[in-house]
Amino acid sequence: MTTGIDARLERIGTDGSYVIVPMDHGITMGAVTGLKDIEATIDGVTTGGADAVLTQKGIAPRVHDNKNGKGYIVHLNGSTTIGPDEEDKRMTGTVEEAIRVGADAVSFHINVGSDHEPDQISQLSEVTERAQRFGIPVLAMAYARGPGVDSADPEALGHAVRLAEELGADIVKTGYSGDAESFQHVVESTRLPVVIAGGSKGTDRETIEMVRGVMDAGGAGISMGRSIFQHEDPEAIARAVAGVVHDDLSTEEALAEAGLALEA
Repeated sequence: MTTGIDARLERIGTDGSYVIVPMDHGITMGAVTGLKDIEATIDGVTTGGADAVLTQKGIAPRVHDNKNGKGYIVHLNGSTTIGPDEEDKRMTGTVEEAIRVGADAVSFHINVGSDHEPDQISQLSEVTERAQRFGIPVLAMAYARGPGVDSADPEALGHAVRLAEELGADIVKTGYSGDAESFQHVVESTRLPVVIAGGSKGTDRETIEMVRGVMDAGGAGISMGRSIFQHEDPEAIARAVAGVVHDDLSTEEALAEAGLALEA
């Protein structure tokens, strides 16, 4: 790693752990709940304890005045839910563009096992090479997705995160295998910090239990979108998540300190 990458990783995390809230879903799903007034959502989650937020490049002007000094990541590919193939993520930006709009890091999505894997491997390799030149960290969103692929299989997830390391990423995000014991294999498959995606919104307890599981498995935190930005109180759920990731709180402690109901 270069000094620049180390310095910028500190801007998007806290002591090697990460609470990242991606809000690039506007390109995928449109202006869904939590993204219409994205300024308020960004203010809420960063006030609650998120280390960084993530958007597409065009949203940058709406980010900086509302992120309370926290980190900013620009995502470099995307697709839509109404297009012909949501798994066919296409380039939407460059490392240079991300730098120009004030990003501390870039991210790139790859579906390992999909029909689009070959092109995405080449593109991620190009992104990491370019980012290295500028000392910009790369968050690889490496998912196990494709025909016949179980997206929660720890072996497939382990392959995905290792691929990210092999291609030069600095952090890797992937799906959760369902429990801490099986996710430990995923974490041990790479030396990169591993963070998990949130997926569709569940109950508060389900969300925090999942976060607790990844930390118990040796993970480095989370990169959760809808579970946080679509919450009725984004600041509170961000505070609960940060309590587990940064303060090692139990599920019950994190929910209580954030003022969230202790559902059964």
